[in-house]
Amino acid sequence: MISLEWVKEYIDISDQDLKELARKITESGINVEKVISNHIDNLTIGEVVECSKHPDSDHLHVCQVNIGDKTTQIVCGAPNVRKGLKVIVALPGAILPGDFEIKSSKIRGIESNGMICALYELGLEEKNDETYAKGIEELGSDAKVGTDPLVYLNLADTIYELDIHKHRNNDCYYHIGFAYEISAILNRKVTLPDTNYEEIDDNINNHFNLKIETNKCPYYLAKMVTGIEIKESPEFIKRRLISAGMRPINNVVDISNYVMLEYGQPLHFFDKEKLGNTIIVRDAKDNETITTLDKQERTLTKNDIVISNEKEAVCIAGVMGGLDTEVTNDTKTILIESAIFNPVSIRYTAQNLNLKSEASIRYGKGLNYEYTEYAINRACHLLEKYANAKVLSGIVRYDNVDKTEKIVKFKAEDINKMLGITIDKKDMEKELNRLDFKYEIKDDEFVVTIPKRRLDIDPNVNDIAEEIGRLYGYNKLVSTLPKLETKRGGYVGDVKYRKIFSKRLRTLGFNETKTYTLISPEMASTFRYENKENAILPNPMSTEKSVVRTTIIPSLINVYNYNKTRKVEDIMLYEISKTYDKNYDEDIKISVLMRGNYITNKWQNNSIKTDFYLIKGIAENLLDYAGFKNRYSFIKDDIDNMHPGISARIILDREPIGIIGRVHPKTLKDDVYVMEISLSKLIKDIKPIKYKEASKYPEIKKDIAFIVPLKMTNEEIETEIKRAGGRLLTNIEVFDVYTGENVGKDEKSIAYNLTFQSLERTLTDEEVMSAFNNIIEKVETKLNVKLRSE
Repeated sequence: MISLEWVKEYIDISDQDLKELARKITESGINVEKVISNHIDNLTIGEVVECSKHPDSDHLHVCQVNIGDKTTQIVCGAPNVRKGLKVIVALPGAILPGDFEIKSSKIRGIESNGMICALYELGLEEKNDETYAKGIEELGSDAKVGTDPLVYLNLADTIYELDIHKHRNNDCYYHIGFAYEISAILNRKVTLPDTNYEEIDDNINNHFNLKIETNKCPYYLAKMVTGIEIKESPEFIKRRLISAGMRPINNVVDISNYVMLEYGQPLHFFDKEKLGNTIIVRDAKDNETITTLDKQERTLTKNDIVISNEKEAVCIAGVMGGLDTEVTNDTKTILIESAIFNPVSIRYTAQNLNLKSEASIRYGKGLNYEYTEYAINRACHLLEKYANAKVLSGIVRYDNVDKTEKIVKFKAEDINKMLGITIDKKDMEKELNRLDFKYEIKDDEFVVTIPKRRLDIDPNVNDIAEEIGRLYGYNKLVSTLPKLETKRGGYVGDVKYRKIFSKRLRTLGFNETKTYTLISPEMASTFRYENKENAILPNPMSTEKSVVRTTIIPSLINVYNYNKTRKVEDIMLYEISKTYDKNYDEDIKISVLMRGNYITNKWQNNSIKTDFYLIKGIAENLLDYAGFKNRYSFIKDDIDNMHPGISARIILDREPIGIIGRVHPKTLKDDVYVMEISLSKLIKDIKPIKYKEASKYPEIKKDIAFIVPLKMTNEEIETEIKRAGGRLLTNIEVFDVYTGENVGKDEKSIAYNLTFQSLERTLTDEEVMSAFNNIIEKVETKLNVKLRSE
């Protein structure tokens, strides 16, 4: 049983139709047998405005109940009904559990148009002497008349009853595991719960020691808490346990069950005072007996595993605890056990003793050792928060788990052959990302690491094919005739991207050059912006070619000097080549050099001269073309052999990928600009370019100018403009930067042209002016600048 209200804590499904989501989950291979909802039609919150004795009964009351749109008469026999009480009302037409339909009727001659309900009558609470004596449910004064009472009580839960295939592992027997299944279907991230807690200045190792005397326990963790207060659990814990089919008992027992249903890891809480100072995990002895928590004496065999102290067995490992160390209302100190036992042994014990439990089911399927530790920390967090526990520092650990990564290598065609369909490589990457399976692609081969939580997946291509196929959709299987294998020609790997960028640079008017990978020590000492150590040849042909270069810029400067001596004034060069450091780690670089006029129109005596902003535009053009728009930035920095005021580092997703700027006058007197970008780093993140349809609705342009400090950058201002402008703001362009007599000595004016447009409709003046005025207000306030009015 999976509670969707619980699952929402780990993944956002607030926008999902839960019945439709159940269909998607079933199509992906996890069969949702039933969708159970607490919702009951014709159920509302009412307020008793009048309450009088029934004229023909000594225990019935005639109530006038305000249900929002009207006041109706209901006969009620609950002892606690009274005037002013807010209650749950089932109106005629409501069908309560047991197919009990509420109808208008006469009760001892008095008309009654509904029923005032207790929670057990709605199937939300167990019916017993205590709940029966409590009478109808009394709602708080903040309950709003006429609204759904289950929403008010946070009981509007939806439950999925799963029919899980026997080969599917433990991951769908707990809520976080099921959240990962939903995350794969919806392609959303899972957020794990809080496991933090404070530790006191006392260590568990001062009070406890562990002995493992069986090979059937590869992993055992123990934590100790003291100062426990046994009391009722918080409402949300009780509510979630009930939804999952468990009866709340008290805060300590409930937390143990809560964590098991959350992480799939059963825990056992021992009363430390009854347990003693030692735990021994061992094989049971033939005919050894133990009285379990259900007060039954059990006879064990040597095939069973027990937890014992120095005197006797106190727990049947993985199945049920012993009565002698049970946590009671007087318990103050608890030892928490979180362990992994041999699943075959646990299944044998549970079957042999006819003692199948929630814990044995999970132990019998195998457990993820990572969640074993998460679970014990989560329990400490909850005990500290809801039982006022003090957590001792340290942890007792026994670890003999094989932590070898499960790695699968395959090619896309291996999957397609196995499934009998054609799935694109990019779609395979998409499905692996949705599954949260880490992978690399090396030489067109997938190298996939299976996460620890998926114990049901073995490291072979068959299991990976099944996972990819079920998410891609078995409904996409079509009957096709056999096809012969064909191989499409084309460049692959880094060669593909070198060709793409080379073609783009030639389109932008640059000339390609090819230079030696080996350079002189003098050249190698310049432009060391990455601080890489050069590889030096032991027996070079000459000192001019004795060092393996880490940057292409010095080589382009040599080509520049060669052209300059031959009276070439306008020089636009690029080179794409591999560089290497001392360890011969390869890095492909795109290097560009510009000097002179980028465009010349002799007829109109007009030209565009190379400057920092021009080469910056070239960098932006390349990055935008590769699909990195809005992901990169330029950060001003002092770089070796670059002009300190006209140089910057290029940052992509917070990682430096290159440099841009003017060569330092001490290095080269001429006004020369260079750029270098690591193509190797770009290749990692290049994704297919997405095209967006141009809007068919008109755009509205507005001009705006701010007077700002001289040192303030345009990037700071544009960032605030984007935030304030919202989705309607589609473009920002700087069209003027002014310094002079109309602004202060330490100020400048930057003017922007703002474009507002929508893909869905024609914008109104009110919408645009609202966004425009918001931009002015936010920029002035957050950056402490002022609007230029003249």
